[in-house]
Amino acid sequence: MAKSRKYQDWLIERLKDHDEAVAYLNAALEESLKGDEESQHLFLLAVRNVAEAQGGISNLAKKARLGRESLYKTLSDKGNPKWHTLASLIIALGLNLRLS
Repeated sequence: MAKSRKYQDWLIERLKDHDEAVAYLNAALEESLKGDEESQHLFLLAVRNVAEAQGGISNLAKKARLGRESLYKTLSDKGNPKWHTLASLIIALGLNLRLS
């Protein structure tokens, strides 16, 4: 378990960099478009990791004007956010969502 925690710490440190966070989210979004449930939850995990790196879930909840507990549920393994919620999170993280 120690190796897993070290990876998570390393990942969070890397995701503090805006460009790294954008690349990470883009890769997760691309993977999520495969359509299977596991790949779709991958994007939520990526948003959760970026949120942690960028100041934490509580901070993101305030910026997105969402309840902290609601945001934890939204970004959980069983989360199923509405488009409006997801868009609010992306904006609160200071990111743009673009399709090419």
